[in-house]
Amino acid sequence: MRRVETVMGIPMSVDIREADEATAARAAEAAFAVLREADARFSRYRADSEVSAILDGRRTEADASPDLREVLDIAARARLATGGAFDVRGPDGELDTDGVVKGWAAARAAEAIRRHGVRVFCLNAGGDVVVGAAPAGSEGWNVGVRSPESPERMLAVLTVRDAAVATSGAYERGEHIRDARTGAPARELVSATVFAADLTTADVLATAVFALGEAGVPWATGHGARGVLAAAADGRILAAGTLPLAASQRPA
Repeated sequence: MRRVETVMGIPMSVDIREADEATAARAAEAAFAVLREADARFSRYRADSEVSAILDGRRTEADASPDLREVLDIAARARLATGGAFDVRGPDGELDTDGVVKGWAAARAAEAIRRHGVRVFCLNAGGDVVVGAAPAGSEGWNVGVRSPESPERMLAVLTVRDAAVATSGAYERGEHIRDARTGAPARELVSATVFAADLTTADVLATAVFALGEAGVPWATGHGARGVLAAAADGRILAAGTLPLAASQRPA
């Protein structure tokens, strides 16, 4: 079964295979419940969210929920590891957890699916993907990495199982990722894709690589990435680690 909902302002889908209809439906609902709960807690566009309450002074970070503390801890570790390039606080100190929350929430949603006994699934959170075991008769789930130049072209296709893939780029939302060390938009790369064991890691590292620029590509393999694929602003394709290319893209 396949189910699609718009959460966090983006389309998200769950594709479940090799499970009976009732189990698949319960697993999908559990996944979306996790995603909706994360949106309700972390959205800066909802007046009733915990993050909004902190931003407007109704609450303080000292009173943060366990979930918010976990996200802030992930962000703090990424900030330290990148020498300050990755930060969930703006130049004025304003909190923006978007660089962590989507991947973190989707990784939790995937665990909710697994708790229902589902092994073969794909959860796509607006282009960031976490998958379970390979569908019968296949090596894994094919995950396309789009070209920054056109949504009709693929930079690569990865065949993935029990892992995650996340991409950060400037081709859809413009210059929204900055190098927090300087406060300026990150411009060395136009896209950065990370293949990792889980989507929290993949998502944070993809943003970190983009913020760091070319130096972030090999850096990420020492911080949890299994493989990295990036497109530089000058047209070069950069890679590090191991990328599970689909059979059609492997050298003969």
